[in-house]
Amino acid sequence: MKNFKIIYILIISSLLLISCGIYKPVDSRKVPATAKERAKQNINEGRGASIGNIIGRNRAGGSFEFSSSNPMWRASLETLDFMPINTVDYSGGVIITDWYNDSQKSNEFIKITIRFLATEIRSDSLKVIVHRKKCNAQNNCLVKLHQSKISEELTFTILKKASLLDKKSKKK
Repeated sequence: MKNFKIIYILIISSLLLISCGIYKPVDSRKVPATAKERAKQNINEGRGASIGNIIGRNRAGGSFEFSSSNPMWRASLETLDFMPINTVDYSGGVIITDWYNDSQKSNEFIKITIRFLATEIRSDSLKVIVHRKKCNAQNNCLVKLHQSKISEELTFTILKKASLLDKKSKKK
């Protein structure tokens, strides 16, 4: 009798699990064969691996407000448009440029990191960090935090552009 109860519980629970949608038949003609192709297809379709996808709740990713509505963000990107951008993360509030050389001094490079601390257009809503890399003839490089007027000038320029963009958007 005890074995019958265990078998009965296993059959009922497996029927319940199958009806939940955990098992989903897949048409092999629609699914790429290699993992890289499947990952590429998932990225293009806006899907990823999450618990919701595994248990059958198919959601098409999160919805994010487009970054062009934030004047601080737009002003920062417009100010740094002459430099190669390495990392841009709107949800994390960070812009990091790649190493840049203006060709005046071939052995000196700068890298700029902008951190957004708030969305308001204020000087304490923004932190600009400048690193300088100086290399010698043997390509030995020294990287250090660069305390100069560059970060102050960038902050001022970004705030000025952001206020102009904000004013312009409010007129519309």
